[in-house]
Amino acid sequence: MPRIPVRTGTTLNYEISGEGDPLLLIMGTSGAIPLWGELAPRLARTHRVIAFDNRGLGGSDRGEGPISVASLAEDASALLEALEIPKAHVLGWSLGSAIVQELALAHPDQVASALLYATWGRCDGFQRSVLTALRLPYVHRDMESAMATAGIAFSPQLLDHPDFAEMLVPMLPAFPQNEAQMQVTVEQWDADLLHDSIDRLGGITAPTLVVVGEQDLLTPQWQAKKVADAIPGARYELVTGPGSSHGMHIERPEDLTRIVTGFLGDLAKAG
Repeated sequence: MPRIPVRTGTTLNYEISGEGDPLLLIMGTSGAIPLWGELAPRLARTHRVIAFDNRGLGGSDRGEGPISVASLAEDASALLEALEIPKAHVLGWSLGSAIVQELALAHPDQVASALLYATWGRCDGFQRSVLTALRLPYVHRDMESAMATAGIAFSPQLLDHPDFAEMLVPMLPAFPQNEAQMQVTVEQWDADLLHDSIDRLGGITAPTLVVVGEQDLLTPQWQAKKVADAIPGARYELVTGPGSSHGMHIERPEDLTRIVTGFLGDLAKAG
């Protein structure tokens, strides 16, 4: 995959697929491009999809300076500039959705629409407990425990599937591969915990879609609903039933694709 230096002082690993209006995908905590699974190629049937690794993970360099939601949003802005894409639809998952919020606030001219999948505006007590527990294995550099606790991102149905362990194998390269990447992941968890946009979300002017699953325990539906309520005109989609987990794009990629492309199609018709 190609790599490109950006104005924020790092070099980012990215891939582009498909044709049409540009759609930037921003990954969640600890993940690299392969963790998008089937979602990226499905979206590439209708859009020019740009996926990239956040700094310090996958094939992207760490660079200097602190990692925060705002700094990661600057990386995303810088990537669009470096690729000479003046404006894109931007879809973020989990940490990626927080990054989209900050990008839409700081660089509204670059965001054609904000697609917030598994999102929140400020941690509440429940969410803080979950994220703090998921952070701990990375602090201790215990990848086995990190992968075990990551199961909370999936539905009870998938976790009890007899082939679950085999299904995870192709995704293992998408997770941190060494101590440096585990440290970056700790910094990402800290950014998640500190994320606080709820009082500023009214300033987002881009058309916005908020999508969450009812089984999501990392960014619960009530947190996503608060975000949708705070953004003028935002569309809120709650996905229900088996597979409606934090990892819904892995469990139900066809449903998430339909919701996203339906929203983007409505925007295109509206002109």
